[in-house]
Amino acid sequence: MVRLYVDHPLNPGQPVPLSRDQSHYLFGVMRMKEGDDLLVFNGHDGEFRCTVSAVHKKEGILTAVEQTRPLQMPPDLWLLFAPIKKQRTDFIVEKAAEMGAARIMPVQTDHTNSERIRQDRLQAHAVEAAEQCGGTYVPEVTDLQKLDAVLDGWPEDRQLVFCDEATVGLREALSGGAGKWAILIGPEGGFSERERDRLKALPFVHTISLGPRILRADTAAVAAITVWQQVLGDW
Repeated sequence: MVRLYVDHPLNPGQPVPLSRDQSHYLFGVMRMKEGDDLLVFNGHDGEFRCTVSAVHKKEGILTAVEQTRPLQMPPDLWLLFAPIKKQRTDFIVEKAAEMGAARIMPVQTDHTNSERIRQDRLQAHAVEAAEQCGGTYVPEVTDLQKLDAVLDGWPEDRQLVFCDEATVGLREALSGGAGKWAILIGPEGGFSERERDRLKALPFVHTISLGPRILRADTAAVAAITVWQQVLGDW
């Protein structure tokens, strides 16, 4: 069944207006018609079965019928990563959304090649990932921020996993229990010595290795989330 994310409240019997793009997708691409059912979620009210009640190319309307699944929140895990090439950055955002990151934060490090991102485009990729993988929550994708500024305002109650490619072979176990966490993945050029020194001096930072081989940034993001989810997450 088709799944669709909407930015609108969902309650039984409530009409749900569609945007022009959503109407084109449902009625032009998927060839849906009045009376057809689909699954809809908004990141707040869970998943609902909705019925097409009005077909218009520019602004169709659905009607919410019944809740099919309650909202399932992911663990309180943030992913911080340095943007890389466009397609591989898209991959990181998509997989982070699928694997249960609650917030996705592109950061600019000393060796980050990209100085800007399209935040709206990356947020759309997070929405598409949630639609396709059955999620009922869509993680926020923030705009690009400098890593130093993020660390300056870091909340004291959140632990940070620092995946440092320079510590190949280090086997520090994740400790501290479930709670508020974040993972930091560096750019293709790695972290600078200045960044490493600052991160390792912070009391909330846990420095780990992702094995004896240096991983590409997109691979490292998936590997790090997998390790965290198995040890401290909801897998």
